[in-house]
Amino acid sequence: MSKKPKNGPIPSALHSLALGVGKGLGWLDGVLESVCAILLLATIAVTLTQVFFRYALNASLSWPEEMARWAFVWMIFIGMALGVQRDTHISLDLLSRKVSGPWRTALTIFRQVVICAASIALLKHGLDMADRATYVSPALEWHFRYLYLAVPCGAALNILYLVRRRVEGMKYPLNAVLVLGLGSLLFLLVRHVNMANLTGLPPTVILMICMLLLLFLGVPVGFALAYGTIVTISPQGDLMMLTVSQNLTAGVDSFTLLAIPFFILSGGLINVTGIADLLLGFAASLVGHFRGGMAQINVINSVFMGGITASSAADCASDSKILIPQMEKRGYPRSFACANTASSAVLANLIPPSMGLILYGALASVSVGALFVATIVPGLLVAGAQMVTVFWISVRKGYGSDNPRATARERLNAFLLALPALLLPLGIVGGVRIGMYTATEAGAVAVIYSLLIGHFLIRKMNLRDVVSSVRESLHDVAAIMFVVAAAAPFAWVLVTEQVPQKIAAALGEMVSHPALLLLMINGFLIVVGLFMEMVAAMVILVPILVPIILKAGIDPVQFGIILVMNIVMGALTPPMGVLIFTSARIAKADVAEVFKAALPFILSILAVLMLVTYVPSLSLFLPDLIGP
Repeated sequence: MSKKPKNGPIPSALHSLALGVGKGLGWLDGVLESVCAILLLATIAVTLTQVFFRYALNASLSWPEEMARWAFVWMIFIGMALGVQRDTHISLDLLSRKVSGPWRTALTIFRQVVICAASIALLKHGLDMADRATYVSPALEWHFRYLYLAVPCGAALNILYLVRRRVEGMKYPLNAVLVLGLGSLLFLLVRHVNMANLTGLPPTVILMICMLLLLFLGVPVGFALAYGTIVTISPQGDLMMLTVSQNLTAGVDSFTLLAIPFFILSGGLINVTGIADLLLGFAASLVGHFRGGMAQINVINSVFMGGITASSAADCASDSKILIPQMEKRGYPRSFACANTASSAVLANLIPPSMGLILYGALASVSVGALFVATIVPGLLVAGAQMVTVFWISVRKGYGSDNPRATARERLNAFLLALPALLLPLGIVGGVRIGMYTATEAGAVAVIYSLLIGHFLIRKMNLRDVVSSVRESLHDVAAIMFVVAAAAPFAWVLVTEQVPQKIAAALGEMVSHPALLLLMINGFLIVVGLFMEMVAAMVILVPILVPIILKAGIDPVQFGIILVMNIVMGALTPPMGVLIFTSARIAKADVAEVFKAALPFILSILAVLMLVTYVPSLSLFLPDLIGP
C-alpha cells in the first residue's frame, strides 16, 4: 500500500491524483490492444474477401482495399501509443546502456520530453489537418477527416501514457509533471525559434543534425524522425506543419505495406504450431552428418524459416532458444553458436517473402513479385557461403559431425512431415509472380494457411496460442510501421529541399560509371548499416538512392537485393548488431566474443554481395526467365 508523501499539500495532492488516474485507466491498455487486434484481423478478413470475390464469384470489389488501408492506419497510431506505454519502439540505444544512476535517469527523462513535445505537435496540427480536410475517399466515400484523426488520437494517447509512466530514480508523479512541462516548453520553443536563422545552417543540415543527435541520445527512431522534421519546418507556419500529419498518414496508407503485418503474424502462428520443430528435423536429415552438423542445421533451418517468418529478428529469437543450448551440449562454444544463429538469421530477409524487400518494393514502386523471385539465387548463395564457412571453421576447430547420416526413408519421412510448411513460401512466391494475388493478399492467405495447418494438421494450436501470437505481432508491427510513417514527412522535406537531385548532381560523373557508383553506394550502405536499423535506413535512403541508380541505368530490382543485403549485414556488426545482441542476450553470452566469432560469416555475406553487385544475372536471371 503506497504512502502519501510528507512534503506538503501540493505534492500530496499530485501524488493522489496520479494514483487515481493510474488506477482509473488501468483498463485502457487491454481495450486499446483489443482494438488493434480487431483492426488487424479485420484487414485480413477484408483482404480475403477481395480474393474470394475475384476467384469464386468472378467479380472485383472496389472497397476492400480502401477499408483495409484505413484500418491499418488506425492500428498503427493506436499501436504507437501502446509502444510508448511498453517502451517497445525501435531505438539505437548507443548511450543509455553505457551509463547508470542519475545519468541514465536524465536520458530517460530527455527521451520522454522529446516524445511529449513531438506528440503535442502531432496533436495540435493533426487536429488542424483533420478539421481542414474537405474530400472523401473514392470507393467508400468516407470523409478523410476520419483518417487524419488517427494521428492526433494516437498523439493524445502518447501524452496520457507519458504522464502515467514512472521513471527509475525519480519520485512519481513529479517526473510526470516534469515531462509534461518540459515537453510543452520544448514544443513552444521549436514553434517560435527559427533554427535556420539562429544557426545560419540550411534546413536539411538542421534536419540531419537533429535526427542523428536524437538517435544517439536514445530517442526512438520514429520520434527522432518526426521531431527532426517538426524542428525543421515549424518556423514556416501552421500551413506547413499540416504536411507532417498528412505525410505521416500517407506514408502508411499503402495496401502493399499491409503484407508486413500479415507475414509477421503468419510467422508467429507457425512458431506456436510446432511446425518449426518439423522443419528442424528435416534440416537435420539433410545436413546433420556434415562437418559442424548442428551449425549446418542452423543455416538450413534459417532457409526454411526465412521462407515463412519474413523476419530476421523472429528467426534469431526462435533459433537462439532452441538451437544454441543443443549446440553447446554437442561441444560448440557458446560464442560460435550465437554467431552462427545470428548470421544465419539474416537469410529471413534474403529468402522470399522478405520484409525488407516488401518495404523496398513499396518505397521504390518496384514489383514485389519480381523482387521475391530475384532474391532466390542470392539468398541461396548466402546460405551456401555460410555452410562453406561453417565447414572451414569446423575443420580448423576440430568440430565433427553431430548426427549419423539419415537414410533415404528417414529423409522422406522428415520431408513429408515438413511439407505443409515448405509449400507456404512456394505458394507465396508462385502466386504473387503469376498474378494470382498481390503480396498483401498472399500474406493474408499465409495467415489462414498457418491457422489451418496448426489446428487441423499439426493439432498443437489452441485459442490461447492464437491470441498470444496476435498480441506479440501487434507490438512488432506498431514499432516497425511507425518508423515507416515518421520517415514519410522526413523524406518529404529532403525531396522538397532537392536533396536527391543535389546528391545525384554531385555524383554526376559516377552516374556514367555504374560499377564505380555501385562500389561507393555499397561502402556507404555498409557504414549506414553500422548505425541504423534496417527499417529506418530503408525509409530514409530509398527515396534518395533510387533516382540516382535509375539515372545510371541500374536495374531497380537488382538494386533492391543489393540494398537489403548491405543493410542486413549491419545487424551483425557493432555498434548496432541487433541480431548479435539478441542471440547473446538469450544465451547469456559475451557480446564481444560473439561479434568476433561472427566475423567469418560477415565476410562470407560480403563476398556474395560483391558477386550480386557485379554479376547482375544472379538476381535478374529468374525474373527475366519467368517474365512479367
